[in-house]
Amino acid sequence: MRHALSIDVEDYFHVAAFQDIVAPDDWPTYPTRVEANTEKVLSILADKGVAATFFVLGWAAEHYPRLVPMIAGAGHEVACHGYSHQQIYNQSRERFREETRRAKAILEEQAGTAVAGYRAATFSVVKDTLWALDELAEAGFLYDSSIFPVHHDHYGIADWPVAPHRLRTPGGAGLVEFPISVLEAGPLKLPIAGGGYFRLFPYSVTRWGLRRIGRSGRPAVFYLHPWEVDPAQPRFANARMLSRFRHYNNLERCERRLRRLLDDFEFTTVREVLAERGLLLPC
Repeated sequence: MRHALSIDVEDYFHVAAFQDIVAPDDWPTYPTRVEANTEKVLSILADKGVAATFFVLGWAAEHYPRLVPMIAGAGHEVACHGYSHQQIYNQSRERFREETRRAKAILEEQAGTAVAGYRAATFSVVKDTLWALDELAEAGFLYDSSIFPVHHDHYGIADWPVAPHRLRTPGGAGLVEFPISVLEAGPLKLPIAGGGYFRLFPYSVTRWGLRRIGRSGRPAVFYLHPWEVDPAQPRFANARMLSRFRHYNNLERCERRLRRLLDDFEFTTVREVLAERGLLLPC
């Protein structure tokens, strides 16, 4: 079974862990790492012959216009990660609509093709923001991959279905949802498919979890950020201890683990996996 590999393209200073000490107006003042780190990820994927979906932040695409052509030129799917990396529950519906369409237009112009997929900052499609799914459908997106079926302090809809599926938005539109993958263990849903969890748990836990998901007959979607393969990135010593732990834990091991993951499993783009499930047409 092929799983979906996704890369959320943002810089180290965009992350929610530091939003209480890093103002968006100050982003241009920080040394950028996203182009070099994305190139590093692209090189790893080229070495392994793997295609992935890159959910690109609109702000990053606008300020670093080499990013999207570099990704698309290497044969990967370009998808949307919003514009300003603000959680949806901190935005008005009007602001979300404007930013989402702005980001989609930037990405489509730079990639030279339609953008089908969306992923919210910090997985912030939650029960109180399900209206965002209507906005995505109206903007022309075909699928979303923002809902995390877990309990968490910043995101999650714990009782959400775990397999990719078609849904009806609150307003009645059609959309495909590929929820962030979790491992079901009795009544528990364990987040094991990427990001901080990939760095926190031993690699054997990720491998065991993805194998169990595959044996259940459903594909997983794995996610990572380019800054996670960059242990030399600048550090925010004034961030809260929990934020520093979540962001910096095991950065030095992540690239090695990613290479092992690509050897142990077969991956392709989100859209291709959804097409294999009959949920979308192939590219």
